[in-house]
Amino acid sequence: MSVKKFGIWGNTDKKIFWEILPDILSWAMKKELVPYLTKRISKNSKLDFKIIQSRDDFNKLDFMLTLGGDGTFLSLARAIENRGVPILGIHLGDLGFLAKVTLKDLFYRLDKVADDEYITEERILIKSKIKKGEKVVEHISLNDFVFANGEPHRMLNTSVSVDGHFVGNYKADGLIISTPTGSTAYSLSAGGPVVTPKVDSIVITPTSAHTLTSRPLVVPGDSKIVISFSGAADSIRFVADGQIHEILNSECEVEVVKSDFTIPLIDFDDTDYFKTLRTKMGWGKRGEETV
Repeated sequence: MSVKKFGIWGNTDKKIFWEILPDILSWAMKKELVPYLTKRISKNSKLDFKIIQSRDDFNKLDFMLTLGGDGTFLSLARAIENRGVPILGIHLGDLGFLAKVTLKDLFYRLDKVADDEYITEERILIKSKIKKGEKVVEHISLNDFVFANGEPHRMLNTSVSVDGHFVGNYKADGLIISTPTGSTAYSLSAGGPVVTPKVDSIVITPTSAHTLTSRPLVVPGDSKIVISFSGAADSIRFVADGQIHEILNSECEVEVVKSDFTIPLIDFDDTDYFKTLRTKMGWGKRGEETV
């Protein structure tokens, strides 16, 4: 497919974003590509370019360029939803897991995309259905859903079942349901496993479990996970991708399944997931050993 139009989504709070934006727009002109800016970028810059007015405008674009960190990438992924627009993430700081292209390689990678010299990697999302009495609230997440007691220093009691089979009661500070993409985020810091993106699975990880027998659990990607709550908690916090918040109570029930669509990430033949692990996390290194 010949690339002709692309969108720019960025963290406008970062000074470096505004410093690099003119260079990207100049690059687009040289390549005879049409850039679309978000309304927020256009409003803050007064630039006279085409604007992404609604989510349906994503359908006009050949790819989306996101400039920021992994949080910026996550917000774009949720906005695109099932429209199948590939995302190229540029990290305006240290190397990220999602926005993994650095400023040093920015135009080298953009040239590759413009010349159709890239691949796409499909990442699964998870979907939640929160039952609040007669009301049902739905959210999607590329990384994770997190449950925690809204009252400080109080334990969260959750009951978890998978495909109708009771798994157990988790007494912990919280519970994380993550995708393979999210396995290197909060779940990992809570003791969960690293799951490579191509493994079709969902990870259930308690945070600071109050019993030694509560351990992370990996289940098939097509599983239906149901979480219910016990005790008198009336302020259970639910967070999607660290960005979307809901307040639940002990009467609520949450169903988590894999979304029926994926998000395509732009990647390249010469990149390596495990190299990213080693670079970002020092994975597999001992002492002062270098990559």
